[in-house]
Amino acid sequence: MKERLEDLERRKNEALHAGPERSVQRQHEKGKMLARERIDYLLDPGSFHELDMLARHRALDSGIEERPYTDGVVTGWGTIEGRKVFLFSQDFTVFGGALGEVFAEKIHKVMDLALSVGAPMIGLNDGAGARIQEGVVSLDSYGGIFYRNVQSSGVIPQISVILGPCAGGAVYSPAMTDFIFMVRESSHMFITGPDVVKTVTGEEVTLEELGGAKSHASKSGVATFVSEDEKSCLDDVRYLLSMLPANNLEEPPRVIPSDDPNRRCPELYEILPDSANIPYDMKDVIGAVVDDGDFFEYFPNWAKSIVCGFSRIDGRPVGIVGNQPLILAGVLDIESSEKAARFVRTCDAFNIPLITFVDVPGFLPGVDQEYGGIIRHGAKLLYAYCEATVPRIQIITRKAYGGAYVVMDSKSVGSDLSFAWPTAELAVMGPQGAVEIVYRRELQAAADPVKRRAELVAEYTERYANPYIAAERGYIDDVIDPADTRIKLVAGLALLESKREELPKRKHGNVPL
Repeated sequence: MKERLEDLERRKNEALHAGPERSVQRQHEKGKMLARERIDYLLDPGSFHELDMLARHRALDSGIEERPYTDGVVTGWGTIEGRKVFLFSQDFTVFGGALGEVFAEKIHKVMDLALSVGAPMIGLNDGAGARIQEGVVSLDSYGGIFYRNVQSSGVIPQISVILGPCAGGAVYSPAMTDFIFMVRESSHMFITGPDVVKTVTGEEVTLEELGGAKSHASKSGVATFVSEDEKSCLDDVRYLLSMLPANNLEEPPRVIPSDDPNRRCPELYEILPDSANIPYDMKDVIGAVVDDGDFFEYFPNWAKSIVCGFSRIDGRPVGIVGNQPLILAGVLDIESSEKAARFVRTCDAFNIPLITFVDVPGFLPGVDQEYGGIIRHGAKLLYAYCEATVPRIQIITRKAYGGAYVVMDSKSVGSDLSFAWPTAELAVMGPQGAVEIVYRRELQAAADPVKRRAELVAEYTERYANPYIAAERGYIDDVIDPADTRIKLVAGLALLESKREELPKRKHGNVPL
């Protein structure tokens, strides 16, 4: 037995140090942690249980003579803040983290376990894509990962953390997960690299410009969260998980609040400008009403005319959506509609109540928007809200014009509670545009069109740009003092805690993708 135990220890020691010393050194020189160091940092100390530690590739006729244990990926389960999670961590020091048959089988196994147990699945990506020597076997193996991503979608949270290269077909697994984290300067995602782009299109672009964290966070809408370094990135993963349930059958974890649920927010009087044409920061409104001002923003650098993110109100995790008057007056455009739609569907999948702050002048006009499909993309957000069964509360702070008002979780599309501030303006369109259309002939005939236009705008504003007609008809449930917004949200969430809604039987809806 002694000899066998010594043999086991030797094999496991080899697995713990699978990559050559030179590769380990290069990884550290780049400021990157090793696969196991990342796991140790992310998980609770001593909680990791490894699977398939002694797995090795069996592609004996591929020309790869070395057969290191782990085959370039570390898989298993552990805990974060005492809650169970599954994960894989690609090891760039072994075959450059390239995926082969055994590598993929290890990921398949841990993904199957995560789904069957009902716990979050985290992928720490740092690999060179498919293992070329294993040919089509590698491609087929990717298919198995993609299939499992889809089977797990909306059932367990799936988080992708890009900590190095992620190229070619490898990018599609993260793309189908719920959240993608990237690190500035060291994370890269692309279908084809700079050299191929130059050869095919003639465009010259750097690796960072093409697939870096900054590009994917601000241009493509791929990177949900971006961090300055690996440790802060993994810290953010831990924080995000504190807001999410383990699976779609559980409620998100509630904590004992440190912020008074009966706290009024008089600072909101100062945040909202006197003039409806002056912008303000919707994040200031959000920070005033949520617990301790904590707000974890979703896609903070992309589609900035809408703000989305996670927070807590009276200890309950909530998803918050709000138009951002600082950017394009808070209009809905192609990107903001898509961003918010994805966020709403994610919250709905994982039982996270939705709070929607409305200050929207309409959809962004323009040929580019129409040709780009603003109708189709705007419909995604409308569909997402109509489909959502979680508790939904709408707060109208100022402008609520036209179809954009309806799309922003209005009462008519299923909002459970709808409140408006006295400053709210609910109308088909803004006073200026309405007067130009309704009173066109009168203005043409007026002796002083400028003066008459000003009079009509003032009259229209007084008559229609307020919340009271909507309140009379029950389109909003109450007009509230802005300082009472937090109190109303706390009471509303408590009321809706037992909300149940039965969906019609169908295979699935047909989202306007």
